[in-house]
Amino acid sequence: MFIKGICPAYFVKFPRVVRVYCPRCNAYTDHTVTIYSHGKRRDLAEGQRRYLRKLKGYGSSRKPKQKRFSKTTKKVVVKLQCRQCGYVVMKTLGRLKKVELVEVK
Repeated sequence: MFIKGICPAYFVKFPRVVRVYCPRCNAYTDHTVTIYSHGKRRDLAEGQRRYLRKLKGYGSSRKPKQKRFSKTTKKVVVKLQCRQCGYVVMKTLGRLKKVELVEVK
């Protein structure tokens, strides 16, 4: 869309309002930008119950223990919300250490 081939920078200043294509409006409109953060994991979800059931039991551990974590950054996802119709699009910015939303004058 508009974030094609972003440079591998560690610190990015990103505008709070961007003008990108909205598929519902079928036009280029202003979108407000927020940084997406995932919700809390549910202990009663089926996948979590299956994972905990797999960890139970006697003897050696069922899953290998992770010795070290090689990644130093997380992939940053921004949420773009259309100001006209409210349509939400998620876009990934890639691996960044820090993202700051700034006002563009």
